[in-house]
Amino acid sequence: MIARSLRPIAISFALLAAVMGSLLAAPGPDGLLGALLAALMLAIAVTDSRRYIIPNELTGAAFALALLRAGLVGPEADGYAAMWAALRAAAIALPFLALMAAYRTWRGRDGLGFGDIKLAAVAGAWLGLVTVFAVIELATLSALGAYVASGTLRKRALKATAYLPFGAFLAPAIWLGWLAEALLN
Repeated sequence: MIARSLRPIAISFALLAAVMGSLLAAPGPDGLLGALLAALMLAIAVTDSRRYIIPNELTGAAFALALLRAGLVGPEADGYAAMWAALRAAAIALPFLALMAAYRTWRGRDGLGFGDIKLAAVAGAWLGLVTVFAVIELATLSALGAYVASGTLRKRALKATAYLPFGAFLAPAIWLGWLAEALLN
């Protein structure tokens, strides 16, 4: 684990690496938007890991950037692309909303927060559907792996009621999904 005094430095280096990676993967306006996405996703991950909350301002900015990219900058930029980005966002957010409601009904407590649902919508707006599914799987497996590893290292029993900041895993996975799409296009 990184010492508390070194965390700001580690976060700064992560941001610098993500911005540089974005600009190298997609030179031009798309890379600049990818760099802004990286900064927003890092801010979301840090905030969620510290406070278990995903700020609306950050998800709203990421969603607006996705629509801007789809409408003006992306590979097939036009009004229809922006509309499809918004529809993909809804198509991803609705199952997450249903999962949240079902879990609350079944267990009597929240399993996902609205921030996670809005962040899933951001994934849908930024990424193609195949990439979204890969990103969600990557985030889920990373979160579970981190929880199991943390419990093992601390010699603590795993609990079904433990809190896990899912946005801390989903946000970086969204940027990685964008990066993969940028490199493959």
